[in-house]
Amino acid sequence: MPSTSARPLRADAERTVRVILDAAERVLSENPNATLEQIAEAAGVARTTVHRRFANRDDLVRTMAVAAWRRIEAAVDAARPQTAPPLVALHQATANVIEIKYGASYALDRVDSTDSEVAALQTAVFAKCDAVLARARADGLIAADADPVWVRRVYLALIAETVHGNTELDRSTDPDTLAGRVIDTLLGGVGTGRRQ
Repeated sequence: MPSTSARPLRADAERTVRVILDAAERVLSENPNATLEQIAEAAGVARTTVHRRFANRDDLVRTMAVAAWRRIEAAVDAARPQTAPPLVALHQATANVIEIKYGASYALDRVDSTDSEVAALQTAVFAKCDAVLARARADGLIAADADPVWVRRVYLALIAETVHGNTELDRSTDPDTLAGRVIDTLLGGVGTGRRQ
């Protein structure tokens, strides 16, 4: 059976898949060994509905990851990385991505970056990230001699740690505030600039 992500679905079928994916994220986050039957129950659909849509558990998790990366790409696009002022685009994209990552951490932690569809989505997102960081550099927000690849890696690491740190403070703080912390740390660091 082909993956759900590979074929177009009717609107009602799309809603059903979305309900299943959301339930799977919740259930698998709490119990990584949960069965498809448990996921079906949490989604409020028949077990056969889940089995009809997903060949197996791996197919479900792959579809969850692809869906999460599609949402990340759309969230980055919504921040207008090519046209909004760089600091605005960077902040909005960061807040959007943090919010998605909080809601899709199980799927994103198990993503197979060798999967061609996932790899293509990641490449597109990273290119948009590089574009807004290059614009920030051109505006003097990032040092001209900073290695662009390193800047992106640090930026993505800050987002990942924000999401995976999972402290109660982070969970209760809105994504906009967390994005501000990420951007402030990226652009200003945490040091005083003094070295002894």
